[in-house]
Amino acid sequence: MPTAKLFLHGVPDSPAIWRPLLAALDLGDRPVAVPALPGFTAPLPAGFVPTKEVYADWAVGQADALVAMHGPIDIVGHDWGALIAQRAAMLRPDLFRSWAVSNAVIDPDYRGHRVARIWNTPILGEIFMALSKPAALAKGLTDQGMPADIAAEEAVQWENKDKRRAILKLYRSAKGLSFRHDWALDIDRLPANGALIWGANDPYVDLSVARRFASNTGTPLTIVEGAGHWAIAERPQEVAAALHAFWNGL
Repeated sequence: MPTAKLFLHGVPDSPAIWRPLLAALDLGDRPVAVPALPGFTAPLPAGFVPTKEVYADWAVGQADALVAMHGPIDIVGHDWGALIAQRAAMLRPDLFRSWAVSNAVIDPDYRGHRVARIWNTPILGEIFMALSKPAALAKGLTDQGMPADIAAEEAVQWENKDKRRAILKLYRSAKGLSFRHDWALDIDRLPANGALIWGANDPYVDLSVARRFASNTGTPLTIVEGAGHWAIAERPQEVAAALHAFWNGL
């Protein structure tokens, strides 16, 4: 039976960010799920509190539903989707054949980037969100390597006020991006079958973070030269090759 794949996007993205990679992977009739984080492409569901713990539990639920139909799955995450994917694998390792993450990792020594610190700060974060315009977001994402058509889609999603509120709540639940006192304590609970794929020129999560995690855990690291934070969309063929090599070796 083909192994099902679950792809989790990050911030400020939507499932559209996976389109180039999915095309490059050419998974055929394999079962694939590419859900939107709740609140990111539609209003927040009633009663859903957008904290890191709730998103992790939601991801476990997504994985559990796939496993019920197809058996243990491969999960792939980027940015916050990478952090949530790792946490889900820590909480329910029985659900996962493997995990692979790109340009974010649960690391005890990482302290977050400048924008994360702004979003973590009450009032300042709200001012940032109020002043942040979709057109400026699209330009910024394109300037950093995201394909222009996807950046335009992400800009449309930015009109969703629930998305901006969810992002603030999510970052504040993680104290910006600090996991030293909670999720990072459980790194040894990650399943052994893991992989890192990293854009070498990431301005948000430096390559040194990936190197440190790889060294500390023995997780294989593929570096995508000439790519930044959105390597999954900038260099989809290279990322696809790395994922296929990883999955074929399991």
